[in-house]
Amino acid sequence: MKYQSAADWRAEPEKHVLLFGMSGLGKTHLSNILRDQGDWFHYSVDYRIGTRYMGEYIADNAKREAMKVPFLRELLLSDSIYIGSNITFENLSPVSTYLGKPGNPALGGIEIEEFRRRQSQFRKAEIEALLDTGHFIRRAKELYGYPHFICDTGGSICEWVDPDNPDDEVMTALAKDCLIVWIEGSEAHIDELVRRFDKAPKPMSYQPEFLDRAWSEYLSKNNIEPNEVNPDDFIRWTYRQALDHRQPRYAKMAEQWGITVKAEEVYAVKTAQDFEDLIARTLEAKA
Repeated sequence: MKYQSAADWRAEPEKHVLLFGMSGLGKTHLSNILRDQGDWFHYSVDYRIGTRYMGEYIADNAKREAMKVPFLRELLLSDSIYIGSNITFENLSPVSTYLGKPGNPALGGIEIEEFRRRQSQFRKAEIEALLDTGHFIRRAKELYGYPHFICDTGGSICEWVDPDNPDDEVMTALAKDCLIVWIEGSEAHIDELVRRFDKAPKPMSYQPEFLDRAWSEYLSKNNIEPNEVNPDDFIRWTYRQALDHRQPRYAKMAEQWGITVKAEEVYAVKTAQDFEDLIARTLEAKA
């Protein structure tokens, strides 16, 4: 690990941390607290994905839909209007909307092969954005003068790394630059995430093998054809399985490369000093 003890951590004048875990457990909220203190640079992996690596895909998809409307088609062809995504740290909807949901097009779904293609694009984009972390640490210091750095990752980081491989390229690179911190949710937290997701299901990314297995099982269980799938029903049905699939992968990542803090401990953090104290206590307990 980058910091081996609480003393190492407290003595470090330039602290670098990477947060990972399920979406909805406080990674971005905690990052915002640190950024608002003025000394922490907030690197959002999802924002980097949407602006640097998938921005063109997102804009082209919006233009493709606009071209279906005669009035907008004429304006686009004459370069009279501009279409782009207004992605922010707080609003990453353009990325999830582009990913889409597989199933019946009449219900807002896309063909499963197109869904798989977009999933592959996202996988490549997330890996590249994660590997950009070191560059942004240097950029934050040299360009803006930030001494501290917080990397706010997406929930799908565990899908693209091999938690059983101590030489995994992505995790090795990240651990060299940052203290790796897993925000672990309890069963109660997971149940609450499922409840929220049921109310507002949104697209997410899946490991290819997991997606193939879930898609086949869903079709068989419901005895339906791919173009008959209700997109929202499929991703609701898949969500809890996806969380259960990710939990042991997160745990292995933390065991191999970092430390674990509980979600309730994160919720208690109100200031940058609270965060520094939490990390120090966790390092001390691990030692």
